[in-house]
Amino acid sequence: MHTSPLLVRSGLTLAAAAALPATLAGPSAAASGISVSTTGSTVSVATGACSEINGSWGNAALLTSRQANFAQGRQSALSGTTAGQSAAWTGVRPGTYTVVVVCSNGSTAGTQSVIVSSGSGSGPTTSSTASPAPSGGVLSGLGGAARDYGTLTLGIGAALVSAGAVVTGWYLRRRSKPHRL
Repeated sequence: MHTSPLLVRSGLTLAAAAALPATLAGPSAAASGISVSTTGSTVSVATGACSEINGSWGNAALLTSRQANFAQGRQSALSGTTAGQSAAWTGVRPGTYTVVVVCSNGSTAGTQSVIVSSGSGSGPTTSSTASPAPSGGVLSGLGGAARDYGTLTLGIGAALVSAGAVVTGWYLRRRSKPHRL
């Protein structure tokens, strides 16, 4: 009965390998904490992620593609209540912008890009792409912890890990009893 401990160990390894993708997928499900909208030449941002410190909710900045950081953009103070805060910029020209919201405690609530272009209809058309702010800081030991990987990438990774675990189990079983396929 030399194969019994080997099968138990390989079974535990397979179970751990199968549970690993689900464990690692948890932190990457962070969503953007801001919502950006446009009406005419006005760009507005809303969030509920900030808390008031010393009478301030924080600031929002509207950055052009040539501006590299928060301090270079058109800044606007957040106003609102604990349920939600907002800021707005008027007279925005057509172009690509990035909206960044920094709460009064120094944390970034979120970043979202918006494209404002003049259309042939009644006003400008907009499209936006959200990129969530990292939550929970740097997760050491997980490799690439500050990057949000998509569902497709995680699914492919889980399939590869599962396939590797099945092949490993098959190989160990075949090795222990060479007459079996």
